[in-house]
Order: sequence, then C-alpha cells, then structure tokens
Amino acid sequence: MNTEYEAAMRVALDHAELAALSGDVPVGAVVVYKNEIIAARHNEREALNDPTAHAEVLALRDAAAALGTWHLDECTLVVTLEPCIMCAGAVINSRIHTLVFGAADLKGGATSSLYNVCADPRLNHNPVVVNGVLQLESAELLKNFFEPKRAGN
Repeated sequence: MNTEYEAAMRVALDHAELAALSGDVPVGAVVVYKNEIIAARHNEREALNDPTAHAEVLALRDAAAALGTWHLDECTLVVTLEPCIMCAGAVINSRIHTLVFGAADLKGGATSSLYNVCADPRLNHNPVVVNGVLQLESAELLKNFFEPKRAGN
C-alpha cells in the first residue's frame, strides 16, 4: 500500500463528494507542489455545462495560475478516478511529474486500463503513474453515485 499519497487522496475524495452533491460524477483532484496542495477541484460539468470541466483539468488550471506557469513538472496530480483521454492529454501537456489515481476506469481510463497514454514513448513527456491509492474508497463513491441511476431511481 502506498501511503505517501494518502493524505492528498483524502482531500481529493472530499472534493469528489462535493461533485456528487451537485449532481456530477464524484471525481476529485488535487495538485501537490513541494508537499503542499496548491489546487483542489471536483467535476463541474453539470454546474458549468462544460464537457471539459473535469476535476483534473480544473485543478491543473488552478495550479498553473497559482505557480504562474503551465509547466507543472515539479507537481503531482492526485485524482480519485483514472483519467480519461482528455485528462491524460492535459497531464502530459502540463508536464506533471507524477500522476496518482485511486479507482481504475475500465470503460474510459487512459493511463493504464483501456489506454496507456502516459506511457507512450512517442510522446514528449511520460509522467510517473501510481495507481490504486485509496482505491476502495474511490470506487465506493462512484458505485454509490451510479447504483441508484442504474436502478432507475
């Protein structure tokens, strides 16, 4: 078990719960720079009516604003769900050093499950990827969100 990232993942989980409260898929993300969280967001696609308002993209934008640069090569992105293709691209383009995620996304994950964008040697940047941090807690949030929807409630 990788405990190095658990505190940041717990903050991301708190933000994921905020997404669920607003009717959005419960995904939370934080950006860590020099052992300090500099950005924390959750999915806001429903709230903003924006298909790109994923937790990861919003957190990366906030981190870039906080540091005054889009080069986030000294940062770690911690997210509750494995990033999709769009978010994996944002991770690569931001030059994030380390990507940490909780639950795998077997239907849309782009960093190890369905695709492995972050490890493609043809790209100009390949972040370190750490998966499974607080995986059960992350998966439980998603399950609790989607179960009633699948049951028609």
